[in-house]
Amino acid sequence: MERKIRVVQYGVGKMSLYTMRYALEKGCEIVGAIDINPEIIGKDISEILGGNPTGVLVTSVNDAEKMLKETKPDICIVTTMSLINDLYSSLELCAKLGINAITTCEEAFFPINSNPVSTKALNAIARETGCTITGSGYQDVYWGELIAAIAASTQRITKIKGSSSYNVEEYGIALAEAHGAGLTLEEFEEKIASADNMTDEERKEKIDKCEFLPSYMWSVNGWLAEKLGLTVTGQTQKCVPQTHSEDLESSTLGMTIPQGNATGMSAVVTTTTEEGITIESECIGKVYSKDDFDKNEWTVYGEPDTTIVVNRPATVELTCATIVNRIPDVIDAEPGYVTTDLIGEPTFKIKPLNEYVKKNLL
Repeated sequence: MERKIRVVQYGVGKMSLYTMRYALEKGCEIVGAIDINPEIIGKDISEILGGNPTGVLVTSVNDAEKMLKETKPDICIVTTMSLINDLYSSLELCAKLGINAITTCEEAFFPINSNPVSTKALNAIARETGCTITGSGYQDVYWGELIAAIAASTQRITKIKGSSSYNVEEYGIALAEAHGAGLTLEEFEEKIASADNMTDEERKEKIDKCEFLPSYMWSVNGWLAEKLGLTVTGQTQKCVPQTHSEDLESSTLGMTIPQGNATGMSAVVTTTTEEGITIESECIGKVYSKDDFDKNEWTVYGEPDTTIVVNRPATVELTCATIVNRIPDVIDAEPGYVTTDLIGEPTFKIKPLNEYVKKNLL
């Protein structure tokens, strides 16, 4: 592809500081930006990124369709919410206009096992208009491809166990609130934990009604099972509040979290399979104290056992770099809602991204 890839940034918050800069550094052209925040609507993206004025102004979500039709981007980078229901309208708009979209939405990584109705609807629209919708980010490599690669070097597997922690302060208020940060333990039980107190039948009913609230690892376990060719027989999740012995300041929430209140949560997802392999993964998202740091640890049990630990990963930067490096893969993928296990392994892109695109785009 000879010309630059045309990108629209959907959601101009903390993550976009990296996705826009990384896309520009990889030879893309930012042709538009969309947000709901009246304080930044109408501003040149240079006021957010720094540097010289670009002439690209942040557009209100109310005018998103008009702007997308005018700018005709090759892809939208959507960095807004963590659940499919919450950003369905943005993905649906991209799909209806035939615009490829890649999102950091955690559920979007493998949404068919938590929200099949919305996934199938987006798939049908995108297939009709010839574009690709997918979810990627940190989980694509560090909870997905990395684990699959370790499994590929293992003769026999009995269990896969993983744990990953991250600071909710770095991802914006929507994510912090979704983790129950700032709630009393009673409020956490009512608003977060109680959602998982259900039978398999009740969970299936919620999933079918698009009412299920999956933790991040719910999608990851489904992705791993699919990638490894496993047949899922059951999957459960349990959310447990995290607390701290002292008050914690949260700039994202704009509050002081009192000692003993929830600073976030640990969500454990357990998946059983016909092949006898169990996948147990835990994500710990909370407001960090001065002693906390990001950590990613996975063990593949079998012959042989293998453990990999990544201490202090730059989770935000890794998320955004993965999204940007995936752009040519998404443009070249088959149309529809296509999860990354079907797109191929992510690779480092040293050249301008347009040089990796095989499709002949106008």
